This record gives sequence, structure tokens and C-alpha cells, in this order.
Amino acid sequence: MSVPLPGEDFGAALARAGHPDGLGVGELEIFQVNIGKLCNMRCRHCHVDAGPEQTVANMDLRTVEACLRALETTPAHTVDITGGAPELNPHFVRLVEGARARGRHVIDRCNLTVLLLPRFEALPAWLAEQGVEIVASLPHPRQPATDAQRGEGTWSRSIEALRRLNAVGYGQGNPQRRLTLMHNPAGAWLPGAQAGMEREWKTSLQRSTGVTFDRLIALNNMPISRFLDWLVASGNLDAYMQKLHAAFNPAAVAGLMCRNTLSIGWDGALYDCDFNQMLALPTAGRPTIFDFDYAALRARRVVVDRHCFGCTAGAGSSCGGAVV
Repeated sequence: MSVPLPGEDFGAALARAGHPDGLGVGELEIFQVNIGKLCNMRCRHCHVDAGPEQTVANMDLRTVEACLRALETTPAHTVDITGGAPELNPHFVRLVEGARARGRHVIDRCNLTVLLLPRFEALPAWLAEQGVEIVASLPHPRQPATDAQRGEGTWSRSIEALRRLNAVGYGQGNPQRRLTLMHNPAGAWLPGAQAGMEREWKTSLQRSTGVTFDRLIALNNMPISRFLDWLVASGNLDAYMQKLHAAFNPAAVAGLMCRNTLSIGWDGALYDCDFNQMLALPTAGRPTIFDFDYAALRARRVVVDRHCFGCTAGAGSSCGGAVV
């Protein structure tokens, strides 16, 4: 669903914050690859509109190889692989191994439940051997809120997957086996303070399940796709956008992920961030991974719109969590 978002233009807010000419970018640090929309789940808040029916929107081997060639021409230190459930793409292993062979840190954005599929029984151990960081979706440290957002039974399956990750060394403080949990609020509000939530979650999960993890990141829900559908259907759209506008934090602008991240779509199109990708707002000039020119991309201005208030509200929000 796509509807016009109410409220102030984001460019006007940037101008008031001291950026009258919009946003430029710095050196590329994060090379984010959305390897496809195929997923074994269909979560209520998903901004990607991922699901089991998304069999076409998945990256082929030619595009994976183009990503690896382009990566070599950039200073990016991290390859952030997302989806969908990225593990379901048949070229996931090739992308991980190719990025690791080029000396890059790799992140797998995992929905956890995919690890319980029979064909992925050995995957946790392989990811650990590769030194891949797992960033795992878990809306809440208790069952009701998690199941409400991600489907009945998700909580118990997620905990089982976390135990399997713990068993191969994840979540034990080893930087080569880092396990990060990712929290999205279950409704039309902003998350709490990230550091305080992390302490509470660690205590709660270890006490109730025995599960341990290394860090927690908290993301603001973006008014995109299924969460936008819910905002409209529940009559919360105007109030939520007002909340984001009121919470605009100029200090968050410096740490916006679009300034150090490039998002590559499953078909090779380039975007300033994953959210722009889902809104079909390509990087200026509409470049692709097949005509990749890092120098030209380094000179670009970021494409912005009203949804960007979601990344500058409160403590800010990025794929790495709070930014201030």
C-alpha cells in the first residue's frame, strides 16, 4: 500500500537543522545487499513485504557476482545481508564466502525461525565458522508481544533458534560470534532507551530461557508497507507521523545510515537505504550494480522524503540501532 504521508517536508526539517542543501554522503562503510524478499514468515510490521509467496524477487548469481566485484572498488568494511530471509536465497553461501574472502565483516539479518528448517540444521555452525555476525529479529523478551507482531508460535521457535546459536558459541562475548537482537515496537510508538533495554533484556532472557546475546539494537518502525497499512487501517497514521515530527532530533542527522551505507536491491538497482529501496526511490541518476562507479556515488546527494522522519526521531534509528 502506498499513501501520501502527512506533515512537514523532510527537506524543510533538514534546512532548519543546518542542512539547507540536503544530505551528502561520507566514505562508504556498509555495503548492504537485499538478496531477496522470499521469507518463511509474514510479519505484521515488515517494511519489505516479504513472505513465502515472494519467489520471483530474489537475487540471481550474476547479480551476486556483480556485487562482489563492486565491493572490491569500495572502502566498505561490512557486508550487511538482508531479505526476506536471506538464507533462503540459493546464492547466500556464495555471497558470504565471497565477502569474507575479500576481508569484509559479514552480517546476516536472520529471522531466527528459518534456522529450524530441516535443511538448515548445520547452518548455525557454518555461520560461526565464517565469523558471521547474526542480527536477529525479536520484538520483545516475552512471548505475547513477539507472537502478536510476528505470528503465533514465533516466540518459542525463536528461543529454540537462539539456543542453537548459543550452542555454537554465539552470544558469549566472542567478537567472531556476535549475536545481536533487534527490537521493533509492537505499535505506534518509539522504542525505549536502547542501553537500558539491553540490560533488561539480558536479565530477562537469561533468567526465563537461559539464552544469552551480546547486544540489543532498537529500530523505529517506518511508515512503509505493512506497518503503513496497519497505521492507516487502525487510524494511527496522522498521530504517528505527528509523533515522528515532534521527536525530530537534529543530532541524529549526522549518524543517518544513508550517509555511510549503500543499499543494493535484489535486481541490482542502487538505493541510499533499505527503506528507499522498498519505496522504489533509487539513488540519484538510477545507477545499478552493473555500472557501479564509486567515485560518482561518493558525490551524490541522498534522496529523502517524509518517511525519513522515522530515522531522525528520538535517539534516531538505523540498521545499527540508535544513532545518538
